[in-house]
Order: sequence, then structure tokens, then C-alpha cells
Amino acid sequence: SEKLLKVAASVPRDSLVSLGTCFGKFTKTQKFRLSVTALEFLAPYAKYKVWVKPGSEQSFLYGNHVLKSGLGRITENTAQYQGVVVYSMADVPLGFGVAAKSTQECRKVDPMAIVVFHQADVGEYVRSEDTLT
Repeated sequence: SEKLLKVAASVPRDSLVSLGTCFGKFTKTQKFRLSVTALEFLAPYAKYKVWVKPGSEQSFLYGNHVLKSGLGRITENTAQYQGVVVYSMADVPLGFGVAAKSTQECRKVDPMAIVVFHQADVGEYVRSEDTLT
């Protein structure tokens, strides 16, 4: 908010760590790792989405990948290694992932194959609450 921005302007720059919402962090190899704190901002604009079955929601929220057996729906024409937002069947955003298989490949693979690699989920708030910024 603008009010917070004006208050932060009175803090010296060397004492200010960040301002606003943290969308992610850069790794040591200078790659950007998206954080779950960006989920509420990016989910409404996601082009590629994956919906998981109710039985697989908990597994995903514990940090596991999404298997074909837990896949409810997937957006058409999702390419392999495309970033996706993972939703519950009730259209609640649960986290981010990377499509391990394209939409066409998902139709043919066996039920135990990984279709979405886990990247971040809302369960991280509980698992990493002391380190999450």
C-alpha cells in the first residue's frame, strides 16, 4: 500500500531489507525460485492450470509431486516443463508446479507416473514458518 511505502521511506536504506510482498528469491546460480507468497497474486492470471483430486490434495500440500492417479483435470495444450498453478477441485489455489508431462502424454501414462513436479505449496506456511519471509 502507499501508506506502507511512505512509512518505509523514513527508514535508512541500509536498514531496509524489503518492502511489500516477497514473490521469490534468487538462487546462488542466479535462477529465480518462485515462492508460495506470490500465489494469491498470480493464480487468477495463470494460463496453465492443474486440478488435483481431493485424495491427492494432502499429498501435494506435504510437498510431494502430483501423480497421474491424483490428477483431476489439466488445461489443454499444456507443454512439458511448463509452469502450472495447482488447484483443488473446488478451485482453491494450492501451489505451483512444473508439468512433467504434456497434456497429450498425461492421457497415456500409467497411474503412478509423475505429471506435475512440486515447486511450492500453501503447506509451506506451516512447514517453514520460521524461515519463510
